[in-house]
Amino acid sequence: MATDKIFWKDSYLTRLDTTVAAVDGDDIRLDATIFFAFSGGQESDAGTIGGCPVLVASKAGLDIVYRLAPGHGLSAGDAVAVQIDWDRRYGLMRHHFAAEMVLQLVYRLEPGIEKVGAHIAPAKARIDFARAGNIADLFERLNAETDALVAAAKPIVTAFSDEATQRRYWEVEGFSRMGCGGTHPRTTREIGPLHLKRRNQGKGVERIEITLDAAGPSA
Repeated sequence: MATDKIFWKDSYLTRLDTTVAAVDGDDIRLDATIFFAFSGGQESDAGTIGGCPVLVASKAGLDIVYRLAPGHGLSAGDAVAVQIDWDRRYGLMRHHFAAEMVLQLVYRLEPGIEKVGAHIAPAKARIDFARAGNIADLFERLNAETDALVAAAKPIVTAFSDEATQRRYWEVEGFSRMGCGGTHPRTTREIGPLHLKRRNQGKGVERIEITLDAAGPSA
């Protein structure tokens, strides 16, 4: 049975009591987890399992494998607490959805434009596009649209599109729906103001860098 990914049910949980499902040397699997592993450009959470720092979190099919330091002493069946770094998680969630908003708006403004890369970190997100001209030409309209979405405080709904394969999506009514298995805030209001910066990567690639205010508004 695949790991039960509690972070999809409640992305605001910071602690979970669960059980070790399997151990292979320094790699362990859990029955249930709140610890997100790198996927879709979103960096992994940081934290501990059974008091041991997680060195690497990686997807393995429908499971997640966590690498701990040698000598962790855990065995299958052990009860453990999973603890995540909340400040990091919240930064990842907010920057993730900020990037999703920008991506969908760029698609609207320039139908057919191609995304060629993306990365979500706790303090910054980036999206790369195949584009010949300066993408900062879009910033005035992007800022106006994202400001309106934030002010509207729209719910961000997440759910399975196919539970068997664990395919998920997010949806904001009246804005967009997109396939995505990351973690998200509850509302667009939590994103706060977006700050956009353009970087030319050369070879026809334009990058939008996205940063947010350090502390977002409460939901």
